Amino acid sequence: MNSLKDIRKPKTLVENKISFAADESEVSIYDTYEKASRVHLKADELLLCGMVSGKKIMHSEGVKSRIDEQVFLPHESFIMAPGESVEIDFPDATMSHPTICLTVEIAKEKVLKIHERMYENFPALSGDSIWQPGTSFPVLHTHHSHETQELLNQLTHLFTENHPDRKLLIDLHISELIVRMLRHTTRAFLLRYCNRDPEANSLVAALYWINKNLIKPLDIDALSKHACMSRSSLYELFRKQLGCSPVEWQQQTRLTLAAERIKNGELITVVSYDLGFNTPSHFCHRFKNLYGCTASEYKSKF
Repeated sequence: MNSLKDIRKPKTLVENKISFAADESEVSIYDTYEKASRVHLKADELLLCGMVSGKKIMHSEGVKSRIDEQVFLPHESFIMAPGESVEIDFPDATMSHPTICLTVEIAKEKVLKIHERMYENFPALSGDSIWQPGTSFPVLHTHHSHETQELLNQLTHLFTENHPDRKLLIDLHISELIVRMLRHTTRAFLLRYCNRDPEANSLVAALYWINKNLIKPLDIDALSKHACMSRSSLYELFRKQLGCSPVEWQQQTRLTLAAERIKNGELITVVSYDLGFNTPSHFCHRFKNLYGCTASEYKSKF
């Protein structure tokens, strides 16, 4: 029996793929060892993609998705609905520093289960679900947490060792990865939705209020009043639906916006003050905790 390290040795230098089938899903690792452009990727099922190392540039093939040269880096997730397709550039891949991406393809049956859970948690959004092909959001590119990135790294490592419980560990990691990535996908979807219908429900109203007052210190009493909830009910709602407190949500939203502005060439000091951080050093500390690199390092990647 060949070792798993041998199995992962490249048979092709572009998108070298190894896969593992789990219950109602399949996880794959793609290693790319040389520069390439316009490599085709199509999602037959719901596809969750997480960047492990390196850099990709994504191009949408369809008019619906409108992805125009989006850069895809570690700490970012790319979710594609069934039937969608993209083309990918690998501008920095080399033999010594390959570009590595991990994908999880989820069967239609599991997609339906997820859709039902989404309907239970967000009934106001049920008519606009991102999980169905042909919807308004067929492709979603979003940032994911440090914990999700660690899961990606652990899964990648499991593919290279002959652990006696390897199959079980991979299956457990996949389940956790799906939950975490969909949680962050839900966040991105809610942000888009709350700008379209800011009073749809208490959670959406609260998110809209935070976004409108993003650079100010968060006034929980005012936020509770706007959402027509008590403080305790508001915290419970955020923890249950978003996995964080209102203050943590505000900080993450600020940092996501900061990353977009830095990517577009704005000065880091200006961005930090504009978004309500007291000092650039405080901003840089927060940024590194979320993105796994300093703001200067992040800027240099673009």
